[in-house]
Amino acid sequence: MHDQRKRRIAGDIVAHVFLAILAIIWIIPIVWVFLESFNKNPAPYQNTFFPTEYTFDNFVKLFTERNVLDFPRMFLNTLIIAIFVCLISLFFVLSVAYCMSRLRFRGRKGFMNVVLILGMFPGIMSVVAIYFILKAIDLTSDGFTILALILVYSAGSGVNFYVMKGFMDTIPKSLDEAAMLDGCTRLQVFTKIILPVCRPMIVYQTITGFLTPWLDFVMAKVICRTQTNYTASLGLYQMLQKEYIQSWFARFAAGAVIISIPIAILFIVTQRFYQESMAGSVKG
Repeated sequence: MHDQRKRRIAGDIVAHVFLAILAIIWIIPIVWVFLESFNKNPAPYQNTFFPTEYTFDNFVKLFTERNVLDFPRMFLNTLIIAIFVCLISLFFVLSVAYCMSRLRFRGRKGFMNVVLILGMFPGIMSVVAIYFILKAIDLTSDGFTILALILVYSAGSGVNFYVMKGFMDTIPKSLDEAAMLDGCTRLQVFTKIILPVCRPMIVYQTITGFLTPWLDFVMAKVICRTQTNYTASLGLYQMLQKEYIQSWFARFAAGAVIISIPIAILFIVTQRFYQESMAGSVKG
């Protein structure tokens, strides 16, 4: 018994040391980017790993010197796209998931199988086809680029309903039946019974719907042609090009820190909803 206890303690120590090493490896790049954003030296090469002189000028110049790279405009473009895509995709996913979970109709299983098969192919395979479709309907011109990105990101979001549907399948149908006996319509069952119970999954879909356009680079690179329509990811990419990197590298790090702020705020605001359970549903 004594030897078994020693082996258990030794195993715990090894596991904690291993996890601590992984945590340090994971956090070092984050700390480096954060410190680099305050680096007084704007060039990418220096003698020390961490900066030795610090300044807040990188953040100030990022938002004031807009004649070369207009980062505030790019940030605003990305924020507008992400908010609209988040709302539209949430509506699509909830609607499709509810129909697939609660309704029975001809072609339901076939539709789900087709969606499952299509989901096995990476989305990047359709980039060229999407671009020519948008070009054919003249949505690649300067005035419609943001609209085109919103349509592209949100158009296929309804096919990501499997996780939401799986969660809705765990909700007892007796709740629906009891509500309908009390005079509720399908819409009232959806809004007053299903949605409150699905709050944790709604939070998940909200975060996913926001992060997809917020972090995407490939689709934005294909569609956006002029700097006025660039997203933040394209702006950060431009800062690393050879004509900018010597004077913009520290501002690139500052931009990376700023990009992470809305994501952190979104997680902080929505994390409490993960604790919601069946107590959130009401009948009436």
